[in-house]
Amino acid sequence: MERINRILTCSTYQKYLNQNNLAEAGRRFCHHNMGHFLDVARIACILNKEEDYGQSKEMIYAAALLHDIGRWKQYEDGTPHEAASADLAPEILSESGFSAQESDGILEAIRNHRNALIKEEKSLSGLLYRADKLSRPCFACEAEKECDWKKGKKNLKLLI
Repeated sequence: MERINRILTCSTYQKYLNQNNLAEAGRRFCHHNMGHFLDVARIACILNKEEDYGQSKEMIYAAALLHDIGRWKQYEDGTPHEAASADLAPEILSESGFSAQESDGILEAIRNHRNALIKEEKSLSGLLYRADKLSRPCFACEAEKECDWKKGKKNLKLLI
């Protein structure tokens, strides 16, 4: 997990994480912060093991830590955050020691983490999609009634 720790200590990553935190400082709904990133990574690791996806822990953690790192850009200029995150992540991945091939797989998962068409795929993309959606504890959220997620998308009971 050395490369994951390199992501966490990367100054560029820290800058984007801080920009997310500032952009969501007054937000009542789900935040796109380290807690969310780690929840997604841990849920993805559980699914990976239980459903035999065959993904490495480092690939899962890298995708999870970076999948929403560009959320602040969506607030700033309307860029879809999956696209912004995929645009911001290559420098961090390179500095952290991921190969071009590994980075391509991680970037594909980041770009697709909101694409419902891939949710059943036994790929890093499908895994990240599912873990991201499962990470939201809507059943315990004070703002659930005002949330614009469709009712069928909300986690109104514990699913895993």
